[in-house]
Amino acid sequence: MITRADKGNSTVILPMHQYETKIERFLQDNNFHAAATNPTNKFQTQIRNTIRNSKNLIPKDSIWKYINMNASAPSIKGLIKLHKLDQLIRPVVNWCNTLAYNLSTLFINKINHLIPLPNAFNIINTQDLIQDLKDTPMLPHFSLASMDITNLY
Repeated sequence: MITRADKGNSTVILPMHQYETKIERFLQDNNFHAAATNPTNKFQTQIRNTIRNSKNLIPKDSIWKYINMNASAPSIKGLIKLHKLDQLIRPVVNWCNTLAYNLSTLFINKINHLIPLPNAFNIINTQDLIQDLKDTPMLPHFSLASMDITNLY
């Protein structure tokens, strides 16, 4: 298996069984469970009904844009964390071909158009963070904390 490393501009080469073990370990450690039945058909029916009933949001001639005819379940791949001792993975999930992707993109665009929110809690890069910190008034009793998200999924 040839994949990218989680951090840095590195490529990782490892046996396929070792990569699959890392993916399985991630799923087990985070209490993922296999579904007893495939929910795809039921979910696709719900999405189609929602689209058809959203006449004020989606014009009738545009409905076809938001129904994904060749949908699939999201796929997961793992980027190897070379900077960690046990070299776990950082999961990357591809949602682009899922049932609700087109519809969710429409909603995001509508919400952003109706309620533009400033990027007050986002930074562009490290230099942007440093500048923001320099511009922040700090009193002697203030503390600065840094937190690392261990699992966002």
